[in-house]
Amino acid sequence: MDTLYYEAHNNLYLNVTNRCTADCVFCVRNFADGVYGYDLRLSKEPSEKEIIDALEKINLAKYREIVFTGFGEPILRLDTVLAVTRWLKARPEGIKVRLDTNGHASLIWPERDVVFELKTAGIDSISVSLNAESEDTYNKLCRPVHENAYQAVLTFIIEARKAGIHVRATVVDYPGIDVEKCGKLAEDLGADFHVRELSETAKEQLDEGS
Repeated sequence: MDTLYYEAHNNLYLNVTNRCTADCVFCVRNFADGVYGYDLRLSKEPSEKEIIDALEKINLAKYREIVFTGFGEPILRLDTVLAVTRWLKARPEGIKVRLDTNGHASLIWPERDVVFELKTAGIDSISVSLNAESEDTYNKLCRPVHENAYQAVLTFIIEARKAGIHVRATVVDYPGIDVEKCGKLAEDLGADFHVRELSETAKEQLDEGS
């Protein structure tokens, strides 16, 4: 059985895709099959109905947030994210919904106003992987599929803030990333800032290779 969701930090995380538009050198996908003891490799992407059917069997009220994240970029499944968010926000529990994203939305869906659609669906907050203080560092470490990805990330953060969505910019504590400059950049963009720890598996394998 594929893992469609997993628990951590008093949140419920939804694993909707393994695809991504970046290949970050520090991404846990390059070092493990999952996190917190869960295998997050999907044999197929779950449908909107499969996700909702699974969620209907859970006491969602006990979680601080329901988070779209998993082992890939949720925005690649935009319509599913929107539909499940609408379903969650229509429930009586007053559920908070967060999206974890790399911020490439405008490059993945150039014909759509993704921020507006997310806001309209009811997304409460967005955590954006800023990951670098400059475009050169970003391209070197995150290896995005699309050109101009770093600028797209910055613009996404700005637009989400303008839409009234709570935004947190995050970086991984990784050699070559100037965390202090990233924090200042997040502040300039009007976003909260959070430093993510490199996974223990990644640390071990990177240490072995050094």
